Amino acid sequence: MKATRTVSESGGLPARHIDAFLDRLRTAHYSEVTLRKKRRVLYAFFRWMKNRNIDLVDLDESATTRFRERPIDASRDRVQCERAALRSFLACLRVEGIVRSTTLSGQSAITHIYCRYLDYLRQDRGLARNSVLVYGPFIRDFLSSHDAGDGSVLPDAFDAVTIRNHLLVRSKGRSAEYMRLMTVALRSFCHFLFLRGNTPCDLYESVPSVRKWQQSTVPTFLTPEQEEALIATADRSTPRGCRDYAVLLLLARLGLRAGEIVALELGDIHWRSGEFVVHGKGQMVEHVPLPSEVGGAIATYLRDARGASASRRVFLRMYAPRVGLAGPAAIGHIVRLAFARAAFRPACRGAAHLFRHSLATTMIRQGASMAEIAEVLRHRSQVSTAIYAKVAFEDLRGVARSWPTAGGAI
Repeated sequence: MKATRTVSESGGLPARHIDAFLDRLRTAHYSEVTLRKKRRVLYAFFRWMKNRNIDLVDLDESATTRFRERPIDASRDRVQCERAALRSFLACLRVEGIVRSTTLSGQSAITHIYCRYLDYLRQDRGLARNSVLVYGPFIRDFLSSHDAGDGSVLPDAFDAVTIRNHLLVRSKGRSAEYMRLMTVALRSFCHFLFLRGNTPCDLYESVPSVRKWQQSTVPTFLTPEQEEALIATADRSTPRGCRDYAVLLLLARLGLRAGEIVALELGDIHWRSGEFVVHGKGQMVEHVPLPSEVGGAIATYLRDARGASASRRVFLRMYAPRVGLAGPAAIGHIVRLAFARAAFRPACRGAAHLFRHSLATTMIRQGASMAEIAEVLRHRSQVSTAIYAKVAFEDLRGVARSWPTAGGAI
């Protein structure tokens, strides 16, 4: 029984740490089958630690890595189970103060700069989490490619010529959009280095820009009939379908961004006043009316399908741990499943954003002004809204010049 385990059963280490960890997972609605698998992994790991005289206080990622790399014939599922169990268990021990946390003093110079840069993006620039996830990998790649071999940065890494050469090497076989994002990230990093004192001058202007024509295309959108067909694919008799139906309505009726839906919390919904709070781009916080159809769908999900959870997020994962959705990609996955059920094939990337384009298209075809569309979509600049003028095809025909014909004026 769990309460009578001895120290020797856990490989010379207290079994109570395993039990406490598994109890936390049980509270997070992990199944008993999953808990048994994790228990087997952890007891095997502790026996391995005992054989190598590794103390609990000295436990870190290097020990868990060596354990996973031991010569055994393991399936892919078992390897993934070991990795997940050990990573979450180590994090739990650090939270409890049983295992030493990683400190800046123990980090390499590259890791230290990288972490400081991410803090700069979040705190000083106020970038959204999704934007940080876009910038981060580019800078991590740049720093790793200029590693001196001991975790420090090469002396000439923060140099205009070095940065340009890095761009040239990474540009081979890449799309224009990929390169545009890389240059934006590097320009931001150069400014950070200057503010931090790593460079005597701001190398921001030394990073070449990638040309991108504004409003060069007509936005892709869904017809109202297609939107309704996609929404109707959600099976509201199941918890997943109930959640997905509410998400699709938020996209279609209000034009919310994927990240805004993910960030929605229980306290953001003001039922009596019929509105809710949207945490938008650039840390903008705005109050948006809550239509009865959308509010009803959210209320049904909260009452019948969401279930109990310590998380304050409105929309939760379907599997343990029952916490909020990981990020905007989760909303995109919900939309792609709806497309698959409806046998539609989106004509562009970013399927969730199609609903936002569709709402603006419907509004402009019903006579809404650019200012009204900008207010509904919460654009800070009407330049972002101007592209939707292109979808008013009938109105544009009235101002288009006639095509020259043979014998006409030149």
